Amino acid sequence: MKVIGIVVVILVLLLLVVVDKKHIHRASEHLSVYWFRLAFAFLVLFAMNVAGGFVGIYVPVNITSGLLLAILGIPGIATLCAFAIFL
Repeated sequence: MKVIGIVVVILVLLLLVVVDKKHIHRASEHLSVYWFRLAFAFLVLFAMNVAGGFVGIYVPVNITSGLLLAILGIPGIATLCAFAIFL
């Protein structure tokens, strides 16, 4: 397990040496936008769970539903609501 971790760290360092700063900046910007979307998705899932508790609908708060909501957006909310109602 240590060997895999060391190999991954070495590969990341080599990638940082080879790739120019413009590409690193662009990749980190895309990654930060994705993490923000994921955090906001969990906030929306929590709000859906609290609001759904008043009418008896449970929306699970887990990584799968968070990723679904972060990737799909508003259609993801509709999908999670449909899963909660029909399943």
